[in-house]
Amino acid sequence: MQRLVQLALDLFDPPAPSTPAAPPVAVDGPSGQVFRSNRPQVQVNQSPDAIESIANRPVARPALPAAPLPSLLSPAEFRHPQANREVLLGDAVVAYALQRARRRTIGFTVGADGLSVRAPSWVTLGAVDAALRGKAEWILRKLAETRERHERLQGDRVVWADGAELPYLGEPLRVVLDPGHRFAGKGGALVELGAVPAAASVSPTPSPEAVTPTQPAGQDARRALHIGLPHSASPAQIRDAVQAWLMRDARRHFTERLNHFAPQLGVQWASLRLSSAQTRWGSAKSDGSIRLNWRLLHYRPAIIDYVVVHELAHLRVMDHSPRFWDTVATVVPDYADLRRHLRKEPVPPWE
Repeated sequence: MQRLVQLALDLFDPPAPSTPAAPPVAVDGPSGQVFRSNRPQVQVNQSPDAIESIANRPVARPALPAAPLPSLLSPAEFRHPQANREVLLGDAVVAYALQRARRRTIGFTVGADGLSVRAPSWVTLGAVDAALRGKAEWILRKLAETRERHERLQGDRVVWADGAELPYLGEPLRVVLDPGHRFAGKGGALVELGAVPAAASVSPTPSPEAVTPTQPAGQDARRALHIGLPHSASPAQIRDAVQAWLMRDARRHFTERLNHFAPQLGVQWASLRLSSAQTRWGSAKSDGSIRLNWRLLHYRPAIIDYVVVHELAHLRVMDHSPRFWDTVATVVPDYADLRRHLRKEPVPPWE
């Protein structure tokens, strides 16, 4: 009987070896921490009366060390095309472009390509990384927003073919190839979908009332831009023809809005030039010359009006002081919301 008791004890709780206890073991944690283990020895009651309690208790299995979730997933990575250094910010690897410059402080910007850093020549690399870690939350948020914006843009990329859609005055516009050139005017013309674009009924420069869409955003296009190209036209030919028509229409639309708002601001504009800049919607000079980006035609009329008023207001105040914004507000009271929308909603890429 005593031997059976010993066998049961050996099965569930083998006796500790008589060799000296091993010293605590140092284990490198996932973040470089050192964990030490000093588990106390468990005293086991080896009397015959302990057989039942030992046999009925659940077998304790050794606990596996818990791995943090980020270590089980691939870390996020943001890499600048001209990256020459990288740093770990939180759980993300950020490869950034470092440039030495004649300045007193460390400056960094998050753009379409990623993180760019400019630092004085005397600042150590460790100090640069420390500065980035201090702003890690802001940098990672901006990098994530920029990536999301880029992915959304790629999804909105225009596929240049018969039936392509693009925003026009804030509403979808369908491109229709019209080899027979069944419209008046040069290059193209707007028509209602389902209507026959007779030459006598379509104007090459329609009035704002004739071209301003009325349908809610997000629905199928109800207007089409007929382009006098054959169905065999290449994507580049279709894109260039659409752009040429939009630029002509942009000049017409901008001229009308400049003439509408200039008297309200008490200014006179002298000339208008169209711009294709990627980062600027407009500019104004003290001599009355105005430059506006033709891509503004993608936005709804209220946003275009804000940009027009913005540039006209510069003919009175050539800065962005409170007096300038007060001038804009006299004509466009909700300019802040329109400005925010203009920054938040990019136009579709054309390349």
